[in-house]
Amino acid sequence: MGIRETFRRWLGRPDPEPEQDAALREAAGVTIDDDEDQWRRLSGDAERDLSPLSQARMRDTALYLWDANLLANRIVELPLAYILAEGVGLVAADESMQPHLDRFWADPINQMDLKLPKKLRELSIYGEQCWPTFVNEHDGHVRLGYLDPALISTVVTDPDNPEQPIGIVTTKDRKGTARRYRVIVNGPESVFTERTRQIRQTFTDGEAFFFTVNDLSNGKRGRSDLRAPADWVDAYDQFLFGEIERYNFLRAFMWDVTLQGVNQEEVEARAKQIRPPSPGSIRVHNESETWEAVTPDVKAGDTSEGARLFRNHVLGGATIPEHWFGGGGDVNRATGDSMGEPTFKVFSMRQRVVKHILECLGIFQLRQAVMASEQGEPDWDDPRLGIEAVFPEMTARDTTKYAAALGQIVVGCAAALDNGLMTDDTAVQLIASVAGRLGVEIDAAEELAAARAARQKSREDDAFTGPDIDPVTDPQPGHDDDAG
Repeated sequence: MGIRETFRRWLGRPDPEPEQDAALREAAGVTIDDDEDQWRRLSGDAERDLSPLSQARMRDTALYLWDANLLANRIVELPLAYILAEGVGLVAADESMQPHLDRFWADPINQMDLKLPKKLRELSIYGEQCWPTFVNEHDGHVRLGYLDPALISTVVTDPDNPEQPIGIVTTKDRKGTARRYRVIVNGPESVFTERTRQIRQTFTDGEAFFFTVNDLSNGKRGRSDLRAPADWVDAYDQFLFGEIERYNFLRAFMWDVTLQGVNQEEVEARAKQIRPPSPGSIRVHNESETWEAVTPDVKAGDTSEGARLFRNHVLGGATIPEHWFGGGGDVNRATGDSMGEPTFKVFSMRQRVVKHILECLGIFQLRQAVMASEQGEPDWDDPRLGIEAVFPEMTARDTTKYAAALGQIVVGCAAALDNGLMTDDTAVQLIASVAGRLGVEIDAAEELAAARAARQKSREDDAFTGPDIDPVTDPQPGHDDDAG
């Protein structure tokens, strides 16, 4: 099988029809579709998405594996726990806009503390999320809805920019009606060309957020985090179930009864009388009958290395160390800490995606609040729309080594200053760099200026300022004028 056929089957596409001889005629100069120029990409129609059937199969398979397979479940849940377990919040740059964000976050329908983990879990499982929005026209308050990815029929992209989705078309309901949602872009419609704006005006059923992961620049749909490891986690499950069956056979046994000096009829008659003895029972027989418990010899071997091979193949693809999934191996504390660094880098990449998603939600809420109060669209770079999604530290830092380093840096800087080998600015910068590792951010210039001001004030407070004394009329205490 050639590489072309291999990729075609991997993408779930049917094999091409065999080429046939056909007469070539000159085009008449008209297009087949009246609106063809509004839907086709200028850069061509290079397909980078799965076929609709493969996309649906991917969603169903990923959901089943997350629900039924422990290894697949951990691939989804571990990054989610590290990103969201300690909570997350939205902070507005303009304090007067913060109440709008707080109201959006705590809305009884939105319930972001409760629903955000579900939304991001499904983003990982399905590879995409679509959230229709409902806006209060009076005060601009925003509520989020939910559209199952299975109900998305078509994602329409900007004909001038295949990276940018501009509309969502759903599958038809029982009445034969499909909804058309305009994809939210936090900016005025003027960011699009006139042709794109005309296309977006055809999406009249509301606005919706649309986010994808594991996609390509010119792909319309996202891919599940479980798509690549799906076959391997399933094979690992089958391997473990096979081991369970093998151990069941190892524990099985049968009673082999040998009768001496009897014919076939006597053997059959005795077989009808024999019953397996219960534990602790008494069996009495003569020397012509022998009982023996027989177990199967299935050549039991150590399969732990095989299980480790399958497990590590899956975990390695997900950048998860084996000791995070119950496999100790030769890992100690030192190597375990170093093995976690690539994992946290991958988790940090997904955290940046989540940060972007949350900030898009927050900016949209602030835009709607401004539009409701001012009856106009704010500029996309309006300072009032400044927002930041704040996450806690992904892991508890080991501060012992940094605390020891801070003490050594302070002593070394003091020695260098005493010997005239370093300036105050450099010394404070070195101390600030280590303090940053401990979670304390120090501005070296401000800290040095504050330290000098405090030192000067301390000197002034310690200086002796008594009344002026005339050495002639007011001799100093302890001085005897009559002496000598």
